[in-house]
Amino acid sequence: MATLFSSPPFLSHPLTRTLHFSSSSQTPPPNPPSQPPCPKLSTSSSEQQPPAAASVAVGEPKPPKLVTTVETTDWIASSLTRRFGLGAGLAWAAFLAIGVISEQIKTRIEVSEQEANTRDVEKQEEVVLPNGLRYYELKVGGGASPRNGDLVVIHLKGRIQGNDQVFIDTFDRDQKPLALIIGSRPYSKGMCEGVEYILRSVKAGGKRRVIVPPNLGFGQNGADLGSGVQIPPSATLEYIVEINKVSIAPA
Repeated sequence: MATLFSSPPFLSHPLTRTLHFSSSSQTPPPNPPSQPPCPKLSTSSSEQQPPAAASVAVGEPKPPKLVTTVETTDWIASSLTRRFGLGAGLAWAAFLAIGVISEQIKTRIEVSEQEANTRDVEKQEEVVLPNGLRYYELKVGGGASPRNGDLVVIHLKGRIQGNDQVFIDTFDRDQKPLALIIGSRPYSKGMCEGVEYILRSVKAGGKRRVIVPPNLGFGQNGADLGSGVQIPPSATLEYIVEINKVSIAPA
């Protein structure tokens, strides 16, 4: 009897454990699928920033640093200062200063020698060249003669022989001297082939009076120099030409 009454608790205990076991071993429902990462990339502003920067870098490439450093020598001084100290930078600056000063001294020496060797001609004599040019030496220069491609600064006065019409005069104080490159074309400011031919044999500081025949002047057609100045056909021209300076033409 006692066993019969005690059996229900015994049977209830396994039932309870069986129910507990079945509830714990039940497979949990599957989780909903996670959202794909693409929408997050499209909505996130922080993750969109790197691609935008990359497109800008590809579309607008930066200029090479070599271009900016070649144009100036300041980067050399700064580099030397960073690597070797302030003394190296100052030494480079001193080197540049010495180069500039030496060039100025050289120019002054050349100018002084030119002035010292320049002299007036006491007796003017006519010189006739095979091409028909005639000239009179008025002053012998003490500098260098221009070569093809050199830059020359000259004073020039030209007139038409026969009517004494002056078509150019830079000896006037209100006028500036002419600067031209030997061998360059076309001529301007009243220049002609005959004057350029004479310039090649005149030293800096020298001065000549030149008679130019028509074939080395403006030819049979003459020329219109502008401002109402006309060179008649087959005109013989007379020039006074003086070279002030001869130098290497800038690149």
